[in-house]
Amino acid sequence: MANVKLTFYGSEKSEFTKDTELECFLNTKNEITISIDDGHDEYPNIISLDKSTAIKLAKTIRTNINLIKEN
Repeated sequence: MANVKLTFYGSEKSEFTKDTELECFLNTKNEITISIDDGHDEYPNIISLDKSTAIKLAKTIRTNINLIKEN
């Protein structure tokens, strides 16, 4: 299994999220962990999801992506 951690950065269009980092990785308990660091707190906010919950989140994100209107 690949040892990968993806980091995403907030939208340049949003003043409040442009410095925010979101990391996504597989943890040692075989769960998907999502970490959000806004740079304001000592530690990032973290949530770990089992496979079925991660799939539901991915579907929800895809649905919302399809609702984005391109300008």
